[in-house]
Amino acid sequence: MPDPIEVNYVPDGDDWQVTVSGRGQQLTGRAPGLIAARDRADQLVEKIAPEQKFRTVVHLLDGDALAFTTAYLTARLSKPATGQPATAPAPAPDVKPAPDAPRADPRGAGEKPGAAPVQPPAPRPDSDQATPAGAKHGAAGRD
Repeated sequence: MPDPIEVNYVPDGDDWQVTVSGRGQQLTGRAPGLIAARDRADQLVEKIAPEQKFRTVVHLLDGDALAFTTAYLTARLSKPATGQPATAPAPAPDVKPAPDAPRADPRGAGEKPGAAPVQPPAPRPDSDQATPAGAKHGAAGRD
């Protein structure tokens, strides 16, 4: 199996510098934004190993694969589906109800008047103990 091809991304202002190394070659490119840089890296990898259908490519952000994966997924997931740049939502207007307006009922639909909200149960004191193999969960130490 051939050695993997390494792609290193380095931020340069709003652009990204891409360096692809492998098979005794080194190619560089630039792109605006990390997603475009990833696309550019694919083009450069194709130039280095055009004959191979399957290639192992390691993407690195300043030499760190986890940092690249985190940054790339963040960029992909934060981009709106419409292709428009992501913008912060407008703040909700500060509207005060009229003094004679009925107040909203804080209970959920279908709750009975006077019903207390359901609280999750508190952890049991022995809940941090391991359950013996073969015992049902929560049945450890019971007679």
